[in-house]
Amino acid sequence: MARAAVPGRLGDRLRWKTARLAERRPESPAARTLVFDVPGWPGHQAGQHVDVRLTAEDGYSTQRSYSLASAPDGERIELTVQRVTDGEVSPYLTDELAVGDLVELRGPVGGWFVWRPEQKEPVLLVAGGSGLVPLMAMIRHRRAAGSRTPFRLVYSVRTPADQLYAPELRRDDPGLDKTYLYTRSTPPQWPRPAGRLTPADLTRAGWPPDFEPTCYVCGPTGFVENAADLLVALGHAPDRIRTERFGPSGG
Repeated sequence: MARAAVPGRLGDRLRWKTARLAERRPESPAARTLVFDVPGWPGHQAGQHVDVRLTAEDGYSTQRSYSLASAPDGERIELTVQRVTDGEVSPYLTDELAVGDLVELRGPVGGWFVWRPEQKEPVLLVAGGSGLVPLMAMIRHRRAAGSRTPFRLVYSVRTPADQLYAPELRRDDPGLDKTYLYTRSTPPQWPRPAGRLTPADLTRAGWPPDFEPTCYVCGPTGFVENAADLLVALGHAPDRIRTERFGPSGG
């Protein structure tokens, strides 16, 4: 059977590339940001992800997908990996991979769940746990591009200790409004009790539907489905709600 030719640019994204770990830093007790140098990296958009492949000495190979955390910036990329208990890949990446070690990457992947600086409509980012990672790439890209597009972030996380990028998000970032929701425990004297995302949270911290924002929702499947349903019930157009979800994959 004849095969269609793969364009060069797309073909580059489908090929595995060698990436060398240049830096690692903690984000939470269970998450690490891994900074890789990737020669020949074709560039990416905020919101895309990559496939990571690990191969053992006996030839056994396994792979997982991880969102890009960094704004587009040459041949260096960042991934933030949350350790999955009893996982196969994430414990190795978070606890054992050392600076100078090599992995294989393929991508970037995805074209729907992305934000581009030429977009001028307001943006609502709704994150559950480590679903913040691709949304953080959008925040960083906005900042790097000098965009004045107004962003609002609603970030739901179990406890204050589980929050990712805490020092960076504490900085003043004009045009970015941030709201934190805690589902298990809150900081002392926090005005909102611990609990899951509600319509009142999105009404208070989001955009009115008549502003026609683009909404990006990312997190565990249950969180994403609930958040998307709430946004539609509040009057947001379904075609302006973009979702990215993750679930158990063996870690």
